[in-house]
Amino acid sequence: MIQPPILAVAGPTASGKTRLAVALAKALDGEVLSCDSMQIYRRMDIGTAKPTAEEMQGVPHHMIDVVEPDEPFSVGRYVSMADPILQDILRRGKACIVCGGTGLYLDSLLLGRSFAQAPETGRRAALEAEADRGGMEAMLEKLRAVDPAAAARLHVADRKRILRALEVYQETGKTITQHNLETMALPPKYDALYLGLTFSDRAVLYDRIDRRVDEMLAQGLLQEIAGLLAAGIPPTATSLQAIGYKEPIAALRGEITMDEAVERVKRESRRYAKRQLTWLRCNEKIHWIVQSAPLSWADTWEKALEILRTGGINPMR
Repeated sequence: MIQPPILAVAGPTASGKTRLAVALAKALDGEVLSCDSMQIYRRMDIGTAKPTAEEMQGVPHHMIDVVEPDEPFSVGRYVSMADPILQDILRRGKACIVCGGTGLYLDSLLLGRSFAQAPETGRRAALEAEADRGGMEAMLEKLRAVDPAAAARLHVADRKRILRALEVYQETGKTITQHNLETMALPPKYDALYLGLTFSDRAVLYDRIDRRVDEMLAQGLLQEIAGLLAAGIPPTATSLQAIGYKEPIAALRGEITMDEAVERVKRESRRYAKRQLTWLRCNEKIHWIVQSAPLSWADTWEKALEILRTGGINPMR
């Protein structure tokens, strides 16, 4: 029996991944397996840009709304939950469309690689306290001294990953970059066909990001955040430290104006998109679909079909 195909749809935020993944699932009789580190959280719909029922078009989606916003989550837990789902989809004779912009989750799932995880010791608490005292600029400099490659990839606001990288080094004696390079040499677990979405002009992507933020606000992002806080989700929860949530929370606390918060969300989203592209471009297996203005879905879809045909996959329709 020929195994149903596994496709990966990757790209930066606001690049059109959901639409392409759903179209591929419908064309290949498949299901979508989300690979997004924020869409796992329940009750966080608007700020995470979860696909609506209308956008899903009846296609089953997995790994969305699987944990509460105050639950701890990691790439290891993602793989432990997503891998059995992927295997079940294939067992039922369906194509699996892995879709998302969280590169670490995507690589860990499809390549079967055990990326360095923060050990469960008391060292994290000490690093957290040090960061509180000295600030994240100092922690990033500390990381740069031992792992310049990791420091160059991370933004000073990415507290979680900076501290994780320091923790891995202190606990193992290996930098997180060294550990990940070693695991990259292992053969991939799944033979997937990768499609990546990008734009010929970065300004087009940034404009889409800005407009998406405005749409989120119009859809009730502030009310969503207020509801989470009222339900007792602490502002310090990892989920609420994400772009699109922490900035409005700062405004609600009176630390900045709401206009400043909105501009920060747009700016940090653009920076995040740039980091996503940097990560994904390290994957030489990705077949890039370069979109140009004026954007044409027909053109994007035809390019996707050509990648499928080249990869020996024939759509049902």
